[in-house]
Amino acid sequence: VEPNEDFSQWTITLRDGVTFHDGTELDAGVVKNNLDAYRGEYPARQPLLLRFIFEPVTAVDVVDDLTLTVTTDAPWPAFPAALYANGRAGIIGQAQLDDPDTCDRKLIGTGPFQLDEWVVNDHLRASRNQSYWGTDADGNQLPYLDAIEFRPVVDPVTKANAVLSGDLTMAHGSGGAVTQIWMDADDAGDISLVSSEEFPEVAYTIVNAAKPPFDNRNARLAAAAAVDVEEFNQIRNNGIFTIASGPFGPGNMGYLEDAGYPPYDLEAARGYAAAYEAETGQPLAFSYTYQNDPETTQTAQVLQSMWQEAGFDVSIRPIEQAALISTAIGGDYDTISWRNHPGGDSDSQYIWWYGGSPLNFGGFDDPELNALLDEGRTSLDPERRTEVYEEVNRQFGAEAYNQWINWVRWSVAGDTGVNGVFGPLLPDGSEPFGGLAGGHPVSGIWLAQ
Repeated sequence: VEPNEDFSQWTITLRDGVTFHDGTELDAGVVKNNLDAYRGEYPARQPLLLRFIFEPVTAVDVVDDLTLTVTTDAPWPAFPAALYANGRAGIIGQAQLDDPDTCDRKLIGTGPFQLDEWVVNDHLRASRNQSYWGTDADGNQLPYLDAIEFRPVVDPVTKANAVLSGDLTMAHGSGGAVTQIWMDADDAGDISLVSSEEFPEVAYTIVNAAKPPFDNRNARLAAAAAVDVEEFNQIRNNGIFTIASGPFGPGNMGYLEDAGYPPYDLEAARGYAAAYEAETGQPLAFSYTYQNDPETTQTAQVLQSMWQEAGFDVSIRPIEQAALISTAIGGDYDTISWRNHPGGDSDSQYIWWYGGSPLNFGGFDDPELNALLDEGRTSLDPERRTEVYEEVNRQFGAEAYNQWINWVRWSVAGDTGVNGVFGPLLPDGSEPFGGLAGGHPVSGIWLAQ
């Protein structure tokens, strides 16, 4: 994926000989159709998320069977990151793309495993793609496994213990209780554990700045200053996670050890709340919406108690996980439990924070932030882009639009024979990406017998 001189047009050259799971060839035409579908420019396709990511794209043109160009409305150095979209994007086969009735179930990709059976809420089984193009450094065809089966397990502690008992070969987890169980078992030599805070997501509270009370800065600062994140980390996570300082985790462009986010100060919180009441004539009162699982329920209860200690009238509102995103989109909340912004190019956060974006769930429209995000998107100077996102970080600290808690440590626990979680060396010989926030490849996983 190569840019022209001003990064306003990109040439994508495809690998020769790649086929989809149904035997059709990956060519420039099907890639164009996918990209146009993401943009909402393909017949009968109106994507809910990716069309916002690809708004800068003005044209996708086929050059030849293995080459296409993508033209943007302005310089966009982060376009390759948008193609990846933190693991949310991919290229699907033409037959899947063109079948609106089964597009979400009959999956046709080019990856190392292909769909065998999918029973929603029970399991998804995929078998080895015998025609997969990838090989390891020794020339062995990937993937190593014959099959892989994914099973959703709702309760985190049940999932953690299922790895210890051998009911699950491996599992993902990020909560404090799960992580502690697995760390202890790893120390005892009972399991293998891969854990990472590199390029992390951040766990936080979104405050709805589009309506009272949090359209008022004093209300936002009051809610922020009332939360003792160090005590929270001890209560909820046994102190094992790292307190977040802003939206950008360590290693990411824009990370700052101190971005000016309000520290815990109960008297200051009460002062901000008093200023809010003086301005509006109303005492500070709000609700906290969260997904109704055992771990997040405990989080809600701890936050509620801290806010109540500061004198705020706070209720907690549990909803199902499936309803959480639609609730955020609709703005039907005061504060809401959230986790987002995994590592990568910081321009990928543009859609989440730009004023007026449907994905700006916090509803703020900050002219200073908008100008910074525009500059960070189009600047060709890497040093200046870093400075811009540091300023973005400081603006979040000053306005408390989002209320940071901790960097999310994802862990992959498994049988002691599980190896290769991060995958084999990349095609250019470099080490695979070391973060887990956007998932990880499964092509390099192997089991010792």
